[in-house]
Amino acid sequence: MTKLSMTATFAAILATAMPVAYAQTRATPETHAAVMSGEPGRIIQPDQIRASKMIGSTIYDVQNRNIGSVKDLVLDNDGRVALVVVDVGSFLGVGGKYVAISMSIKTDNNRLTLDRSKEQLQQMAEYQLEDRTTGAGTSASPTTGGRLGR
Repeated sequence: MTKLSMTATFAAILATAMPVAYAQTRATPETHAAVMSGEPGRIIQPDQIRASKMIGSTIYDVQNRNIGSVKDLVLDNDGRVALVVVDVGSFLGVGGKYVAISMSIKTDNNRLTLDRSKEQLQQMAEYQLEDRTTGAGTSASPTTGGRLGR
């Protein structure tokens, strides 16, 4: 085969394949646009944070000082976050205590910020994650569907 016939054959193959490739990628921008529109229920919203990212994260005060870390989240009967349990004053997991605050933590710039100082948190009453007399905080997830606590 000569160079001219090879080039012509290659150009013909490209010309026939181009509309097929275009047809395959045409739906992508529409799908991408639907995701980018941020429809609630389809993608996490800017004012939301995942619990898995929050638990264990460091909390800073407004002066950008480390004041503690998120130990756990306490949910109410409706599934909303009622309290954020913060580990305050511990060093390598020793010597601190847990305090409970309302969900007043700001999530600016992928950082958790609280408008209280470490000293204010250390003066708060200690929060117990488990109540041995009632068993609250120690129960396992339900084995079947349904609401928690019922």
